[in-house]
Amino acid sequence: MTSEQQKKYNYWQWRTLIALIFGYTLYYFVRKNFSVIIPALESELGISKVSLGLFLSLNGVVYGLSRFVNGIIVDRGKKRIIMTLGLIFSGIINLAICFSPSLNLFFNVLDAEGKATSALIVIIGSLWVVNGYVQGMGVPPCVSLMAHWIKPSEIATKQSIWNASHSIGAGLIAVFCGWILNNMGYSAWQLCFAIPAAVAIVGAFALYAALRDTPSSVGLPEISEMEDEGAVKVEEHKEPELTSSQKTAFMNKMVYKNPIIWMLALANFFVYIIRFTILDWGTSILTDFKGLSIGLAGTVVAASEIGGGIVGMLFFGWFSDKVMKSKAHQTCLICTIGATLMVLAFWQLPKEATVLSIICIIMSSFFIYGPQALLGICASQQATRSACGTANGILGIFGYIAPLISGVGFGALAENFGWNSVFVVSVIMGALGCVVLALIWKAPADGYARAEKVMKEIASQQ
Repeated sequence: MTSEQQKKYNYWQWRTLIALIFGYTLYYFVRKNFSVIIPALESELGISKVSLGLFLSLNGVVYGLSRFVNGIIVDRGKKRIIMTLGLIFSGIINLAICFSPSLNLFFNVLDAEGKATSALIVIIGSLWVVNGYVQGMGVPPCVSLMAHWIKPSEIATKQSIWNASHSIGAGLIAVFCGWILNNMGYSAWQLCFAIPAAVAIVGAFALYAALRDTPSSVGLPEISEMEDEGAVKVEEHKEPELTSSQKTAFMNKMVYKNPIIWMLALANFFVYIIRFTILDWGTSILTDFKGLSIGLAGTVVAASEIGGGIVGMLFFGWFSDKVMKSKAHQTCLICTIGATLMVLAFWQLPKEATVLSIICIIMSSFFIYGPQALLGICASQQATRSACGTANGILGIFGYIAPLISGVGFGALAENFGWNSVFVVSVIMGALGCVVLALIWKAPADGYARAEKVMKEIASQQ
């Protein structure tokens, strides 16, 4: 590659990475605002924890299925179009939830006391479930774009940088919504849907303008021809153009019949239960269980996301590439052990130990965002660029089956047995995640050698 090409490639790689961080941060604005608003929806509309947990569960399951479906579509289609449309649709759905009480002008969605009737509960819940599908249009394009724009020797570090968008988005929206509810009261909950929605819709157009699907779309050679001198050569594992039937056979071998992908997916399930314990119920746990104000609780959740989460994923991305020699699944085991211990410590600390409790919440995010970021990288590397969207879709399904436990399950446990029962389940799930990851400790760093064998087998059968 010429120096001019290298300069152009560096520009477009960082432009793509920054655009993806910006875009996925906005996805979180119109997704994780709901978790912060839960106490207000309970207070103002009288919606129970069980119902709110059910919304989270169904949203998560549909989101996981959507990631799988859109992963397949992205491996064959236009990445930036899918990502842009998902963000626009999510903003529209948030606006619909914001204005849903206004339907009372036409039929009864509010009772005499201003609380939600069954009709309004169904409307809000249904809209949030649909939001789960359109939110699933966000991750697959990001994963596929990074696989096409970033060299394999740098993927863990740079994809971890992108993964910071999860924490940036969740943290900023927690601070914003916490500030509104703390200063304007729970009656201002609709602003927590309307303002993020407006920002997301406007930002979607900027995202579309910034992204390009592949290096060849801007006149550059593909990533397989760009690996730096001295690095592991991608040319050794170059993936040829595949016919439709070959693509299907390749997918079957590299994804559906690959035991490492399924183990990673199962680990993702357990990791996401711990993650959602903190992220979805964080403000409720801190207010109900630890006695913090809603403003302070929102700030703590933001600190755990922005401080703990971002630092954790950046550190463990670097740690995986430089110390663990790109064996990200091994880093994931270390992180899951740390996150489980931090959740255990938070649970056992007395209510008066506010500072230590806050530290434990932040450190649990520091550890859990390691595997949250790296398990997808593991799947991409094991499935290779040609099937990374589909592989991450499978991880998405398993990760977002987790809300069946962390959503309605934890809502029912908290309402009927108290928060202690939630922590018992969360710690057990973390321990099981450690066991699964330990079983694949000796797996290779990537699946490119396997892909070569698979392609030879496919060619011999044609």
